[in-house]
Amino acid sequence: MSTTHPLRLRRWFAVALAACLALTLVTPAGSAEPGGATYTNDISAPYADTYADPAVIQGKDGWWYTYATADPLRSGGPSVVGHISRTRDWVNWEYVGPIFTAANRPSYATANAGLWAPDVRYIQGRYVMYFTVTDTTLNPGGDYAIGVATADDPKGPWTPTDEPIIAPRGPGNGDWFNTIDPSGFTDTDGNQYLYWGGYYGGTHVTRVSADGLSVVGEPTQVGHWDRYEGSYVVEHDGWYYMFASSANCCAGPSTGYSVFSGRSKSPMGPFLDKEGRDMNASVTGGTLVVTQNGNKWIGAGHNAMFTDAAGRDWLLYHAIDKNKPWLNQPHGINRRPMLMDPIDWIDGWPVVNAGSGPSATPMPAPVTQSLLSATPWDPADGIERATRVSDPQGGDSARIKGTSNTSNLPAGDFRLRFDLLSDEPMNIFIGKNNQVKLFVDPVAGTLEAKAGGASGTDTLPTMQGWTSVIVELDNGRLTASVSMEDLADPAAVVRLDLGRYSLNEGPVRFIGQGLVDNLTAARPAVEATRLAPQPLAGQVLFTDQFNGTDVDPSWTWVRPQTDTRVTGGNLVWPLKAVDVVGTANTGALLMRNAPTGDWIATVKFTLDLGSGTNNRNFQQAGLIVRNTDDDFARLGSVSIWGTRTVEWGRETSAGPGAGLSWGGAIVGPSNPTMYLRIAHHQQSNGDHLYRAAISHDGVTWTWGATWTFAAGTTPQIGLYAGGGSQFNTAATFDWFTLTTANSAPGTWPQP
Repeated sequence: MSTTHPLRLRRWFAVALAACLALTLVTPAGSAEPGGATYTNDISAPYADTYADPAVIQGKDGWWYTYATADPLRSGGPSVVGHISRTRDWVNWEYVGPIFTAANRPSYATANAGLWAPDVRYIQGRYVMYFTVTDTTLNPGGDYAIGVATADDPKGPWTPTDEPIIAPRGPGNGDWFNTIDPSGFTDTDGNQYLYWGGYYGGTHVTRVSADGLSVVGEPTQVGHWDRYEGSYVVEHDGWYYMFASSANCCAGPSTGYSVFSGRSKSPMGPFLDKEGRDMNASVTGGTLVVTQNGNKWIGAGHNAMFTDAAGRDWLLYHAIDKNKPWLNQPHGINRRPMLMDPIDWIDGWPVVNAGSGPSATPMPAPVTQSLLSATPWDPADGIERATRVSDPQGGDSARIKGTSNTSNLPAGDFRLRFDLLSDEPMNIFIGKNNQVKLFVDPVAGTLEAKAGGASGTDTLPTMQGWTSVIVELDNGRLTASVSMEDLADPAAVVRLDLGRYSLNEGPVRFIGQGLVDNLTAARPAVEATRLAPQPLAGQVLFTDQFNGTDVDPSWTWVRPQTDTRVTGGNLVWPLKAVDVVGTANTGALLMRNAPTGDWIATVKFTLDLGSGTNNRNFQQAGLIVRNTDDDFARLGSVSIWGTRTVEWGRETSAGPGAGLSWGGAIVGPSNPTMYLRIAHHQQSNGDHLYRAAISHDGVTWTWGATWTFAAGTTPQIGLYAGGGSQFNTAATFDWFTLTTANSAPGTWPQP
């Protein structure tokens, strides 16, 4: 932690009150405990058919604001340049309006430029928005850049700067990198960072100035050139986690967009996955956070994150209803509404719904109610109200002058959160006999916490405006933090391990001078500690060790390739410049009928694709599920430009008379010797679900996305290889096995 730049907030109470900053002390309706209010994805349905690339911030007026990219809200509706909506409880919503209009459009954006993927932060007393500009007046033709705008209110109006914060970048000759998808981050030393970039160019991080409006220093690449976009960084338990999305965001019914994460001890990276692989390497790392599970949602990606009153982290993201993938017509705008789901931190890694993926049924809503009474301040304290008329609900702050008490906080673990505006020391005592003590000192520039005979101190950086203060006691660990925006990026944090320690019932006492707002107290969230169940291989139904001189006679060749051979206990399959994607259908396939019921197909093979170069582009081999040549899913180790990965691809109809749709989900990194697995489950409505898994040793499996085939189809299972004949490469299949699948309750979603 930095020990320089003490926190010295301006003495601006009079200015703040005169400006009527919109904050509320009124506790919003919502869910205080499980069993309260519920939500059902998609949460943007009340006001939008599509609400893509969502961002979120809790305004200092107490509302949660979400922002989205520039698509029409409704099917057949007009295009709007970005969107703003808000909620108090994550159940009831208001659409606020557009981000940009003709009056405040960036001056350097061309008339036809898209303004995409906003991200909003609260920096030094004002709101800062980063956004993508798809075409600028600075260069001819499609030169992506990152813009920045500011506002005093999360609703706007937003005032763009006169030039991009990240100018268009490219190799020259009119070619421009994908300088897209920005997101900000504030570190514990007060330094500001900006993450940005995507496919064709890679994702990067750069320092930015204290006000968030200009670049400081040179960028560092943190995500591989061909693999990630939509990067988003949070701090959790001393680690920096980068979330990033992979695969095609917008392939209609074949969209396999998914979110991965890696972590680092520095906001500049490198970000490594659970197995220690770098997200910026050719054999690219990344641990799955959320991917499609076989319910109606596919293409889950481009995330933001927020934390509710109970301390539960939530992933905000978009996805596609596989039954309604297009906003208007096939191959047009994808219909990508906004979803949210709880994050479980299991063994130090974030996963959505314990790894079970997007929810499609009613779920407990984020906690927004407080354990304190509806009028939490003790009437005997004579708390003054500092009303801000810009809050449409007529909310107010509590003005602390001396000592002020709240109503009693019940005994036990708790999470207390409030917004604070003060340039004087503020002391907070919690519980009977002041059991937990917190000292926020803007003069000395320190945050200190004491409890149970333990204490800790951290340095506060320079901040202006409101700050969010959080104190949580959970299973013997006390965590205290201060941040500007409460987006899992604390500017200061103290953690104390207290052993067996519990709070006795008592008030929360504030001693000092300043304004306190948005005060909530809740029981700490209870998260899952184990991953959701996954399919397990059972009884062997069939195996082919590829002994002898030919494959087992139960196999059938589709478009036989004459130079494949069985030799030395292997099926050797030379790669050719053939494929089954599209209408040409030139690739050979080795197929067999699938068993009935739940089953798992597993294959071991070797295919050395090297690393780091583009000269093996699209060479691949693996498993395939095939109903017809135009209705299949294939799981393969593949070279995609500079990356080496395992792709779970899908080709299907784009819609009646609309041709074909191809897309895919990334499962994980490839290896010269791979084990691939596809698990099958037939739902009660007759639909077939196929979930993919990969392993580098045949023992530890990583499970990925699920694709659905319609009821009434009878897909076969088989092997494939192809994509390119470079270097006389061959795939060598060691064995193939079919087993029954043992599936515990919760392994598969309900239809």
